[in-house]
Amino acid sequence: MRPLSHKQIYPIQSPTANQAAVNVIYSGVAGSGKTYQLLQIAKHYSDSLPAINQDSLVAQLVSPLSWREVVCLILLDMQSEEQDLVKVPQIVAHEFFVAKAAQNARAKNLNNTVWSVLQTHSAADSKTVVCDNRASQAYFDKDDSGAWYLLADSSSVLVDLQQQLADFYQARCDSQGSDTSPMFNERYSMVSFHQAYGYEEFVEGISPVMGAHGASQVSYEVQDGAFLQLCQRAANDPEQRYAMLIDEINRANVARVLGELLSLIEPDKRAGQTNAMTVKLAYSGRAFSVPANVDIYATMNTQDHSLAPLDMALRRRFRFIDCPPQPELLATIRVDGEAVDLGRLLTGLNQRIIQTLGIEAQLGHAFLFNIKDLSQLQTALIEQIIPQLAQASGGQLGLLQYLFNDELQPFAAQFIHAAHTDDQHSAEPSLFSANPVFGGQNISVSGYVINSDLLAGKGEFAKAAVYQRLYWLRA
Repeated sequence: MRPLSHKQIYPIQSPTANQAAVNVIYSGVAGSGKTYQLLQIAKHYSDSLPAINQDSLVAQLVSPLSWREVVCLILLDMQSEEQDLVKVPQIVAHEFFVAKAAQNARAKNLNNTVWSVLQTHSAADSKTVVCDNRASQAYFDKDDSGAWYLLADSSSVLVDLQQQLADFYQARCDSQGSDTSPMFNERYSMVSFHQAYGYEEFVEGISPVMGAHGASQVSYEVQDGAFLQLCQRAANDPEQRYAMLIDEINRANVARVLGELLSLIEPDKRAGQTNAMTVKLAYSGRAFSVPANVDIYATMNTQDHSLAPLDMALRRRFRFIDCPPQPELLATIRVDGEAVDLGRLLTGLNQRIIQTLGIEAQLGHAFLFNIKDLSQLQTALIEQIIPQLAQASGGQLGLLQYLFNDELQPFAAQFIHAAHTDDQHSAEPSLFSANPVFGGQNISVSGYVINSDLLAGKGEFAKAAVYQRLYWLRA
């Protein structure tokens, strides 16, 4: 079996303080290793720090966080212990809150501070919370007993806090049995763009701030977004390089997210460079330029045609590096002693996909990357590959059968069947049908179902030959 390890699509060297700023976008189809590339880059922007006392871990965790982030962190922490409903006194007594209060020299009105955070960031349609000063982003709601919980749809914006919490417990675990634990200074920030992501999250925006005497004294202040926070760290540490890592950059309106920074990110427009530019930020009005020691790396999924195309102005400011599928990284598995080469299988599928659906509909190697046996291959086909290709092809039966080399095969060896077949074949529509099923009856005479033998892992689909057939290329 071949060793399973992603190839570095673009050679990464440890950054140096005096190098020119780097702006790179890794583009390719789904599953081609783009996000993996960002994670490898992140390692080059991390430093090992001197060992610290275990008692300092909590203080280090909460120090850069706002009260709202601390409350979110506590609920995430208690959620991980299967305690989804939490009351205010429990939050105030939590070690994260205690440490934050100590850092801010706060000893009074702590319950009011928590209530203010929870109410201000409560759901607009809450049946249990009354608040006249709600923030635009909701994180919390309360049940009839007065217990609070995190909203299900807030998880996508709490990814960074979840990672910080995981890192904290890993550091605490590593330090068990000793007074010290090695820590890392991460000189990067990673975000995932999405359709609702905006300037306020990335650059700066107006957010509520709790006063010392509870919710009645909520005020609103301009707060820095992820990119500005990173830039401030970089400006204060000019001998080191920092990196902004953006996953799925084309899922957001890039011009809206960057605003006036669109020109500032060009390497020669950075602070201290030949054509350095400074602008006034939209909310605070303060002068700002991007430090020369900030690099920007991003990924872009070329397969998602439902998204607005990337602004051409951004293409001029970034180097684009293609991330093609890498079938050579895939393993060979054994089926009853016969070899099934997953690399050749992917190559054959992609060759037919390119012929019919175009190059941007290809499958990345990640779809088959961790396959070690036949059962895992069958699961990948049923749950990922066939649904992916069905969506790309609009569920067209003939096209799907062409992609899986089904046309000249016996019925029992076809991966894809028509949604309605003759009774003699004993084929029944399944949950994997391309069309909706009501009362057990498929309402359309078109569409497809997956062969029930593939679903059960039996018959022809327990043999190597049916998968080796996918190697075949078409002239």
